[in-house]
Amino acid sequence: MSFLIVLAALVFLMLAAYRGYSVILFAPIAALGAVLLTDPGAVAPVFSGIFMDKMVGFVKLYFPVFLLGAVFGKLIELSGFSESIVVAAIKYIGRSRANAVIVLVCALLTYGGVSLFVVVFAVYPFAAELYRQSNIPKRLMPGAIALGAFSFTMDTLPGTPQIQNIIPTTFFKTTGWAAPSLGVIGSIATLIAGLAFLEWRRRSAMAKGEGYEAAVQAAASAPAAAPAATGTAPSAATRSGLPHPLLSLAPLVLVGVANFALTKMIPTWYGDNYALTADALPGLHAPVSLTIKSVVGIWAVEGALLLGILLTIATAFKRINVSFAEGTKAAVGGALLAAMNTASEYGFGGVIAALPGFLSVSQALRSVPDPLVNAAVSVTSLAGITGSASGGMSIALAAMSDQFIKAADAAHIPLEVMHRVVAMASGGMDTLPHNGAVITLLAVTGLTHRQSYRDIFGITIIKTLAVFFVIAVYYLTGLV
Repeated sequence: MSFLIVLAALVFLMLAAYRGYSVILFAPIAALGAVLLTDPGAVAPVFSGIFMDKMVGFVKLYFPVFLLGAVFGKLIELSGFSESIVVAAIKYIGRSRANAVIVLVCALLTYGGVSLFVVVFAVYPFAAELYRQSNIPKRLMPGAIALGAFSFTMDTLPGTPQIQNIIPTTFFKTTGWAAPSLGVIGSIATLIAGLAFLEWRRRSAMAKGEGYEAAVQAAASAPAAAPAATGTAPSAATRSGLPHPLLSLAPLVLVGVANFALTKMIPTWYGDNYALTADALPGLHAPVSLTIKSVVGIWAVEGALLLGILLTIATAFKRINVSFAEGTKAAVGGALLAAMNTASEYGFGGVIAALPGFLSVSQALRSVPDPLVNAAVSVTSLAGITGSASGGMSIALAAMSDQFIKAADAAHIPLEVMHRVVAMASGGMDTLPHNGAVITLLAVTGLTHRQSYRDIFGITIIKTLAVFFVIAVYYLTGLV
């Protein structure tokens, strides 16, 4: 019975997310409903002592990353830098390689620190024009955007500033550059397999005589079509007046370089521990002590994004100034929503982990003997159930991080490897139909699940298999 209660809570949250209800509202309802069925008297103490404690702790650690990432992405959009990068990619790679162009641009933006959702909005108008001019079926476009933005640059490539690569740092005391060799190998495998899949799908569709307009006409005539696209394709994907591509790339490159440099430099500045005392700040009532290793990954990304923001403002002030106030308001609102969604799921995970029914889940997962496979299966399963990479990983780590660490130590597996496997697994089965990014992507492109989800799911399968490929590479070679 206790297991059924936990399962019911997970299914309830999954259905709520799929139906479009707010996770911020329904995560505590699902968690406390499970507590009510287990021990009615514990509902209020669990809410204050576990759910809110976990939720606030998550916001304390990660909200600045969400905020700075959202603001940076919005400024890259307002400055015209994202448009310039797309136009340059089309010019130098060629329209005949439309899938490669879109994947490359999305990857550059995502790895440069731009939010996944911002990438979708920024790239879509130019992707639509590119696919139209190449007469490639529009329904294939979401798969290309998903490969570029939702896969290897989100959680696999070492140093990516996306939150899915940052969350594990506080649990495993690692950095965003954990297991660089495995990360690069996993990224290359995902990219090659993903592009091969997309090209196979393109050739199959075009061999049947299907062109760009087929999906557009189908969407227009479908009785339950997706919401209309929020972006509009420009009349020409090479419009003048855009910033130089090298200038447009500069903030993205700076974020990557600064992230790497700060990861190395912060521990030398602060040492292993840092304490604030009344000698430095007389208003302190008690010393504040920090273990630097647990926050270096977060601080490095925050510093890098801040430098990227300053460089973007300095080099495109006139373009940005016109819409700065409204643009940053929208970015802050998006950051608040994204952070609170994930924080609510983190609080939900903390409550579920405390229930007796979760013990049976843990025991079942422990039946998978290999520590890395155990972690991968656990994280990708919860990411799939919640429809969120960061949410599923947060639930898994809130509940089972100690178990993962003990198993890795017992098997003499570096925690850097565990970090990379967990991060990659979070971006495996997370993109099931109820995933928020998938729903947004389809809404922006004006397509439906029926038209385009098959290609997104293909990328999902490739990304999930890539996790186990990386695990096999580690055991065969010992590379980290």
